[in-house]
Amino acid sequence: MSKGTRVTAPRLLVVLAKTYRALSALAERSTAAAGLGNSDFMVLEALLHKGPLTISEIQAKVLLASGSMTAAADRLEKKGLVIRKTIAEDRRARLLELTPEGRALIASVFEKHAQDLEASMAVLGDDERQQLYGPLKKLGLFAAETLERQRTGRDIRKDTGTEK
Repeated sequence: MSKGTRVTAPRLLVVLAKTYRALSALAERSTAAAGLGNSDFMVLEALLHKGPLTISEIQAKVLLASGSMTAAADRLEKKGLVIRKTIAEDRRARLLELTPEGRALIASVFEKHAQDLEASMAVLGDDERQQLYGPLKKLGLFAAETLERQRTGRDIRKDTGTEK
């Protein structure tokens, strides 16, 4: 594509979607080699980096549907990788925590996964990654805000906390 060719929103979306699809497939291959599905890996990774969390906190971080989150927690508990604990302040809520076996597994798998991702993105130099990061994050936040406005019918500006 020549420098003078305008990149339209539909064209950019296609490039983003194809990129995401390819990188996701590589990432899933990386975790599948350790016998972990994507959902299980995401839950374990969240617990590794954030510490014990409630099921709803993990669900919000990894964007899993409620049923998928419960199924993942059940699978991981059955494998002895996590334990559920009752929270004193709210006995209805359950805290998920890594077992020593779970911590050892996800630490090892995550290290290999990070190396695989680095290899998948090796085509980009540090400067290119830095240049991509800001605009992609800005686009993602804007899209999420737009979805929320459409869902609620309200326009809430985070910087002022006022509705428009």
